[in-house]
Amino acid sequence: MNILTRVINLPGLKRKAHASRQAEGVLIALAVITLFASLRYDAFLSEYNIMTFLAYNSMFILIGLGMCFVIMTGGIDLSVGSVVALSSVVVAKVSEYGIEVALPVGILVGVTTGTINALVITRLKIVPFIATLAMMLGARGMALVISGNQSVDVSWESNFTQFGLGKMFDFIPWPVVTMLLAFAFCWLLLEKFAFGRHVLAIGGNEEASKLMGLEVNRTLFGVYVLSGALAGLSGVMLASGFGAGQPLEGLGWELSAIAAVVVGGTLLTGGLGSITSTLLGAILLGLIFNILNFENGLGTISFSAYWQSIIRGGFLLVVVVIQAKMMNRKKAH
Repeated sequence: MNILTRVINLPGLKRKAHASRQAEGVLIALAVITLFASLRYDAFLSEYNIMTFLAYNSMFILIGLGMCFVIMTGGIDLSVGSVVALSSVVVAKVSEYGIEVALPVGILVGVTTGTINALVITRLKIVPFIATLAMMLGARGMALVISGNQSVDVSWESNFTQFGLGKMFDFIPWPVVTMLLAFAFCWLLLEKFAFGRHVLAIGGNEEASKLMGLEVNRTLFGVYVLSGALAGLSGVMLASGFGAGQPLEGLGWELSAIAAVVVGGTLLTGGLGSITSTLLGAILLGLIFNILNFENGLGTISFSAYWQSIIRGGFLLVVVVIQAKMMNRKKAH
């Protein structure tokens, strides 16, 4: 009974308190970094930099939101970067028919890959790491085959590129609008629907969740399909915003998503997490790289794009170590 009670209560006050503390910590870090950058760089708070920053990072936020649900169940999805690349190539091929066709096609690519991941995990009982690793390789290979190992130009005569380059009311880029809608949907799904409680319960204790009568496989199926769909949507943004399907893009994006989720306080072991903190974590990581770009512009430092992976990896390692120490301290008490 104690196990069942713990699983039932985990999505409640304990999780909200944890999420609140984590969100406060990330917000403080964001405030400090923003203050520093605004004082150091004249154009940092300009409309152009803010909107460009948000538009570009919308892709990472989308896959981070999907990854958050996956990690909250105690799983992992290593395929999202490859799915982004595959989706971008496929939608570039159909971009001549406009965004009305390309958008659902891109999402369908993600849903299809997510469904395959879900079936392999829930029906064949393959651990998520191996299942999504196989999809990562398969989706990347499919993207290279379809594209002929080269970028696929999109149609500039249709309205396809308006999705990535256009703005709503000539102010807010459409990728930002789309990201905010996806964030609202994911927040509601976690906080207001039984699906979110089931996700957290499974991450807290999958066996106890089965004893409670929860549809564990159905929930896991939904989580991986959602992750795939958001990755597919990110692929549409990539092709539309950069004017080409990129079969080699998305390398390491799964690590960016994991980093954003972990920085936001979601436990890699599952059972605790926050959509809001994941959003803030993704923005925090993006902000660090935005500052590095400004420093490069000033000539103070000269970091190549490869340094982003090094910094992201180091940042992730530090956060995971802190998480592990906090968990060990709680167990000790």
